[in-house]
Amino acid sequence: MSRFFESLLVKCRFVTILPVVFALLGTFVLFFIASYDVLKVLLYTFEYFTIKDSGIDLHEDIVALLVGAVDLYLMALVLFIFSFGIYELFISEIEDFKNLKQSKVLEVHSLDQLKDKLAKVIIMVLIVNFFQRILQMKLNDMLDMAFLALSIFALCLGLYFLHKGSH
Repeated sequence: MSRFFESLLVKCRFVTILPVVFALLGTFVLFFIASYDVLKVLLYTFEYFTIKDSGIDLHEDIVALLVGAVDLYLMALVLFIFSFGIYELFISEIEDFKNLKQSKVLEVHSLDQLKDKLAKVIIMVLIVNFFQRILQMKLNDMLDMAFLALSIFALCLGLYFLHKGSH
C-alpha cells in the first residue's frame, strides 16, 4: 500500500507542469506587450520629428512608456524565473542549459533559493513601478518634496541591505 502511494506522489509532481506552462505563456504575453510599448515609442519619436503639432509630449510620454516597458519586462522575468525554477525543482533538470553562461542566473537548487531570486526581481519591479509613479506625481509643496526624498532614501537603504545580504 505504501509503495502505491509513494509511486502516486512521485507521479503527482508532474501537475507542476501547469504553473510552468502558464507562467511561460504569461512571460511571452508580457514580453510582447512591453515590446509593443517600445515600438510605440519609436513611432511617437518619428511622429514628433516629422509632424508639427503632433500632440505628443515627447519627454513625458516616451519616458512613461519606456519605464512601463521596463516594468513589464521585469515582471516577465519574474514569471520566467518562476517557471524555470519550478520545472527544475519538481520535474527535471535541464542538462543542456547547464553548459551556458546564463545558467547561473536561473540555476535553482531549493525552493528557498527560488524565493530569494524571485524576491530580488520583484523588488526591482516595485522600484521601477515606484519610479513610474514618481514621474506622474505633482509636487505641490515642500512637504511633498520631503516625503519624496524620504521615500527615495528608504528605497536606497533597502537596496543597500538587499545587496549587502547577498554577499
